[in-house]
Amino acid sequence: MRKIKHTVYFLCLFSFLFSLTNCKGDGKSEKTEEEVTTTESEIDFLSKEDYGTTAEGEKVEQYTLTNEAGMEVKIITYGGRITSLKVPDKNDEFEDVILGFDSLSQYTSEHPYFGALIGRYGNRIADGKFSLDGEEYQLPQNNGKNSLHGGDQGFDKVMWTAEVPSDSTSLVLKYASKDGEMGYPGNLDVTVTYTLNEDNSLDVAYEAETDKKTVVNLTQHSYFNLTGNFDETILDHEVTIAADEFLPVDETLIPTGEFKMVEGTPFDFTEAKKVGKEIEAENKQLELGQGYDHCWVLNDQSESMHFAASAYDPESGRFLEVSTTEPGIQFYTGNFLDGTLPRQGGEGTYAKRSGFCLETQHYPDSPNQEKFPSVVLNPGEKYNSKTTFKFSVK
Repeated sequence: MRKIKHTVYFLCLFSFLFSLTNCKGDGKSEKTEEEVTTTESEIDFLSKEDYGTTAEGEKVEQYTLTNEAGMEVKIITYGGRITSLKVPDKNDEFEDVILGFDSLSQYTSEHPYFGALIGRYGNRIADGKFSLDGEEYQLPQNNGKNSLHGGDQGFDKVMWTAEVPSDSTSLVLKYASKDGEMGYPGNLDVTVTYTLNEDNSLDVAYEAETDKKTVVNLTQHSYFNLTGNFDETILDHEVTIAADEFLPVDETLIPTGEFKMVEGTPFDFTEAKKVGKEIEAENKQLELGQGYDHCWVLNDQSESMHFAASAYDPESGRFLEVSTTEPGIQFYTGNFLDGTLPRQGGEGTYAKRSGFCLETQHYPDSPNQEKFPSVVLNPGEKYNSKTTFKFSVK
């Protein structure tokens, strides 16, 4: 009886795959048995494929989410990285608008954080150390004397476990960070959910719980270029940031603790302004960052969703709006890209300022700055944060 059931099952499976191949004819890779057992609507919007194997022998998978409008996002389980994000321009032409690589080996060997999930602590911590309840914790000093983006083995370089909920336009990634990992206290259970919506928006929702008092500051580190042409810089993009203040930094890019008004400075993006308009102005802060690499203090400091920033490329008509529950946003203009990293597609390299980041987060070095909003997470509490990247044209 069992053999008969198996025979019927595989005949049905073969028939279903054959019908997909003939009806769709879209050149997509063959689906795995696991995917075929889902409903047809799920197959339309979710696919999975092998992406490679790490040097440690860990298998990396790539998930593709699409919506009815044709927007497509690809995410790998190594670092929870977005490897591709295709959105339409004003002529309804779809192009990739984020910087990335062609292979897993490039993601594991290069370090510009392309498309990555960042943790335990996004941005810099001075001298790679902080104290909680009188106990000092030492972190890796991977950015001069400071610790950057969680250390040299942060969340961008770990394997995440993927789960697919019944809503097939979402991908849930989980990671269990052990007590003492990169010097941080507490076993931290982290969940990040990517959701692609029908209005061409991508939600990134973060959750975390700990069994010991710790600090947490998670973010997403995609580099955008809305032209879809990585030969071009992002200097003609028109950016708005909903912030009347920003955080000046010292020579090591650690905030000085001052809240400085943007009015009358090159850091004023309260109204849409081309990135390149004042990026080369004579300004000490621009010299320190070699351009914009600072955290803006958002006007809305509530924990509800609020507008943070936007970017518009007049050439393609693509318009990006960023909303978040976070109090700050790091605007980085790819100042340290130096033309040595290969572009996707195998031709050319990523030049200086060929991409920008809008990293929603708490402020850099918050564990050491009493005036900044707290990043402490206690046992029994849940860390919740959400950011939405919405694409349209105008």
